[in-house]
Amino acid sequence: MGFFNRNFDRPGPGVAKDAPRKTGAARFFEVLGRDYGSFFKASLLCILGYLPWTLLVGIGVLGQNMIFTLVGGLVGGVIAGPALAGMHDTVLRSLRDEPGYWWHVYKRAFKNNWRASMAPGALLGVLTAGQLFMFWCLTIGIVSLDLVSAALLALNLLITGMCLPFVFGQLVLMDMNFLTLLKNSLFLALGNALWALLMAAVQIVYWMAMLLLFPMSVLALALLGFVPVTVFCQQIAWRIMDKVFGLEDQFRKKREAELAEGMQE
Repeated sequence: MGFFNRNFDRPGPGVAKDAPRKTGAARFFEVLGRDYGSFFKASLLCILGYLPWTLLVGIGVLGQNMIFTLVGGLVGGVIAGPALAGMHDTVLRSLRDEPGYWWHVYKRAFKNNWRASMAPGALLGVLTAGQLFMFWCLTIGIVSLDLVSAALLALNLLITGMCLPFVFGQLVLMDMNFLTLLKNSLFLALGNALWALLMAAVQIVYWMAMLLLFPMSVLALALLGFVPVTVFCQQIAWRIMDKVFGLEDQFRKKREAELAEGMQE
């Protein structure tokens, strides 16, 4: 575990106390450059968490067995969900400039979120497994789509990509049941449709490129993994969720209360 605990006794990264936050591309590259080490380690764990999904869904797709593919996506998604929640938690802590030692915070967040993340992970696993199965069948010519079917498939992809950052963002930031989580995510996505469509488009293009360039993309996947797409999407999603729920103010008050309590002790 030395890889994760390295420099644990050194001060964590942070920003000047009253420094104004950058926005847009400047903020993206600032966060990416400052906390890439933490992002990389969280992404590596996320990739490892997705190995069962990749294996099971890959067997189902190559064997042209839709039932096995969907069941594999469900089982693999349950396993991958906590790791994906850990990835989003790491990015969101960076976006709100929360100091701390990554491995210590990651373990605590994982312990708090692993159970709640299993159902969203399972749903995402099934959806993406079905999408991959359909694209494989289209590629090898087993099935063909009419206009209506193609539109439904595109809508499925877009809705998944539009809601995913909100689902895992709310999951690691707030305490709510699964149905409320899905309902809120859909409302947030539809209420901010242009931004949500941009998030979906980036995710689709990024993961499609990784898939189409395989195996040449293996090195890029190892080095980048979930990092650029998660940082990009959560930079947008965090701003929207903070506007709706006032999260920044809530976390600030929580930190101030913890600090005051610590000083009293």
